[in-house]
Amino acid sequence: MADTATATVHLVRHGEVHNPHKVLYGRLAGYGLSELGRKMAQGIADYFGDRAEAGRPVHILAASPLQRAQETIAPLAERLGLPVITEDRVLEAENAFEGLSNVKRHLRTPKYWPLLVNPFRPSWGEPYKQQVERVLQAVKDLSDQALAEYGAGAEVVIVSHQLPIWVTRLWAEQRPLWHDPRQRECTLTSVTSLHIGSAGVESVSYIEPNKELSKQALALPGA
Repeated sequence: MADTATATVHLVRHGEVHNPHKVLYGRLAGYGLSELGRKMAQGIADYFGDRAEAGRPVHILAASPLQRAQETIAPLAERLGLPVITEDRVLEAENAFEGLSNVKRHLRTPKYWPLLVNPFRPSWGEPYKQQVERVLQAVKDLSDQALAEYGAGAEVVIVSHQLPIWVTRLWAEQRPLWHDPRQRECTLTSVTSLHIGSAGVESVSYIEPNKELSKQALALPGA
């Protein structure tokens, strides 16, 4: 955490999911971590656990209710001895293509074309602005709680999903929310940290504690 920040909220993307059929799983139940994803989850536990032992403790843990997020945060909760708050507001984005595999092939089917008319909103799913608003509400509530209970310098970890994390970062950096999904800087179990000061989110930092493991992953683009 930067010295000028009052609190830091770390948005962690979940680990690799077991998804042999390459389904765009979105909010579907039953998609847990792969063996590699479990290694990533342990890597996150080691990263934040080592920081805590070096004097940079995490005070509050939260995660999306989806299985992959809960499994990602579990080793960290065990390492730190902290409970996990289930936070619906950091859930994966809604997506009309949820449940499909080989989405590019389906995009050639005329019945799906109306979903593509407005990539700036986007027309195929939950508006980017709406995602940012709900994530920021969760960030504010959890950082306020951490500050009230632990004082200046409090830290929160939230395990969420690529798209909600990425558009929240775009907002914080005052960039347009529409984007090319292939250009997202939000790899599996990456950490996007929002540094909170008196003016709200004052800066953003990004790190990939599992960079080498991420190179082995076969991840689908986020919703």
